[in-house]
Amino acid sequence: MADTLREKKLQKILELEQILIKIQDTDILLERLLTEAREIVHADAGSIYVCEKDKLRIKYAQNDTQQRKLEPGAKLPFVCFSFVIDEKSICGYSVKTSKIVNIPDAYSIPESMPYSFNIQSDQITGYRSKSILTLPLITSDGKVLGVLQMINAMDSNGNIIPFDKDAELFLVHFAASAAQALERTYLTRSMIMRMIRMAELRDPKETGMHVLRVSNYSVEIFDRWAVEHEIPLIEKEKFRDELKIASMLHDVGKVGISDLILKKEGSYTNEEFNTIKRHTFFGASLFTDINSSIDSMAKEVALHHHERWDGSGYPGKASQEDIEKCLSSDLNLNNPGLVGDEIPLAARIVALADVFDALSSNRVYKKAWKEADVFAEIQAQAGKHFDPELVSVFFKIIDRIRAIQNSFED
Repeated sequence: MADTLREKKLQKILELEQILIKIQDTDILLERLLTEAREIVHADAGSIYVCEKDKLRIKYAQNDTQQRKLEPGAKLPFVCFSFVIDEKSICGYSVKTSKIVNIPDAYSIPESMPYSFNIQSDQITGYRSKSILTLPLITSDGKVLGVLQMINAMDSNGNIIPFDKDAELFLVHFAASAAQALERTYLTRSMIMRMIRMAELRDPKETGMHVLRVSNYSVEIFDRWAVEHEIPLIEKEKFRDELKIASMLHDVGKVGISDLILKKEGSYTNEEFNTIKRHTFFGASLFTDINSSIDSMAKEVALHHHERWDGSGYPGKASQEDIEKCLSSDLNLNNPGLVGDEIPLAARIVALADVFDALSSNRVYKKAWKEADVFAEIQAQAGKHFDPELVSVFFKIIDRIRAIQNSFED
């Protein structure tokens, strides 16, 4: 029986490899890795960390016991902190030594060990961390990308038990595939950030932190919207992966606009504003050779993230011919705007996330608005600029929005 269960676990890990290779965004993959790793070893909670030079930064934390205390659709608080990689912490020790660390009881670690467990989180949340299994995510060439930490193995009756040797075996197999998938998404993220830096050379507003905030806001808005619409898990996972990347590229078309206009302080003339409008066509033109559903969504977001729910936005009902004419003087800039649900969902989400971040941030031409004023403007624009349902969703997740804002400061 034990051998059969072991074989089924290993088969599941092989099947997961095929799922992981389809995920394109680093953050979406990290979250999925944590979820699947916990399921494989029956862990009640866990965290995943990434290496950033000499520090480890937590990316995601999950806890089933704490999650069950929340209302449907709500999430645990957004966490973001980092610490120096050394052997004093369990995760740091795992990175430094490239070893698995299996601890039966976090509160009874022998004093002879160089590391200790920080009970501060348990004290704050009232949770009791006991069994802990920690292992590094190592590439085939020996580079440590991050750390997986599983907390509180559960038996079939819901009792906390130590992680056994089978759990170590399963997690080692999974971690090998995870590191390979993670390395691939890093390459994708690197290429995207290069494109964004090109846009930033033209437009000082288009910073790396801005696009990271907008992309994280967008995924959070979609996640809550998806819960309320009972979107199937597979469909939800696919959409949020594509949205994370597409939202980062929303303004990449600004590479085609003169920096004399983009960096201008004060109001635009009508002619200058028409030039600015072209960035939506420039952005869409980068994705005209559709090779994937991500290309398709990136094109929609780049083209339509300045549409307004009431139809007063731009560029409206743009044709493929319009996109191809983005460099031409006879480009039609007076198409009727898209109205309501005519605007793609991804573009409606990014429109809200982008404007919220713009109002909340300092710009060369303005100071950041006060939070109360930003919220009042967002609410006032429900049904005008923004999809009113998305505005409602936005205010339901405001704590996570604030946490993201604080975590990705300029």
